[in-house]
Amino acid sequence: MAHVSAAERRPQLIKAAIDLMTREGVAAGSTRAIAAELGVAQATVHYTFGTKEDLYRAVMEQLTEDLVAQVERAAPEDAGFEATVAAFAAALWRTVGEQPTSYQLLTELSMFALRTPSLSEALRSHYGGIVDVTTKLVNEAAERTGHRLGQPAETIARFFLAGFDGLTMQHLSLPDEAAEHTALQALVSAVVALAGGRLDLVTVPAG
Repeated sequence: MAHVSAAERRPQLIKAAIDLMTREGVAAGSTRAIAAELGVAQATVHYTFGTKEDLYRAVMEQLTEDLVAQVERAAPEDAGFEATVAAFAAALWRTVGEQPTSYQLLTELSMFALRTPSLSEALRSHYGGIVDVTTKLVNEAAERTGHRLGQPAETIARFFLAGFDGLTMQHLSLPDEAAEHTALQALVSAVVALAGGRLDLVTVPAG
């Protein structure tokens, strides 16, 4: 049998882990089960990644990269600021409808990472990456359209992502297409208002 290098095995094992855990959940993602999914020895997983947590970290990074790439492709280049935000939200929402299992897996991995110290950095990197790319898209849209932001781009990005995460969880738990569309429109309207300075931020006492 031809030797396969660790560099070649790495993406194969990541895909196998994603396929397995998408079907059966994070709890089913043992190194033995992932190895069986690809049809290799369990030792191959440990040789390539070291530990199960290292493989999980790679899975989170891959899912994040895929999501970020889709988000970046969704940004229109010739629309006004409001239309750009709406198109961005609509395109991102389509990925929820088309890939609900990916969002479910990311949610499960995030909850698992919260209780796994060795994955805490991967979790911060995942959310930080999403915030960074969304902030960049907000800034780019404002600069391209000459729109003066009423709040810092990162504040707008975090506000949007918090609302979007909530809508995603509702879709996974209690899907309702009509209600979700209305809620998404309300979220976009609130984001645009915040970006235009027409939505005042209320001072919240520190906990």
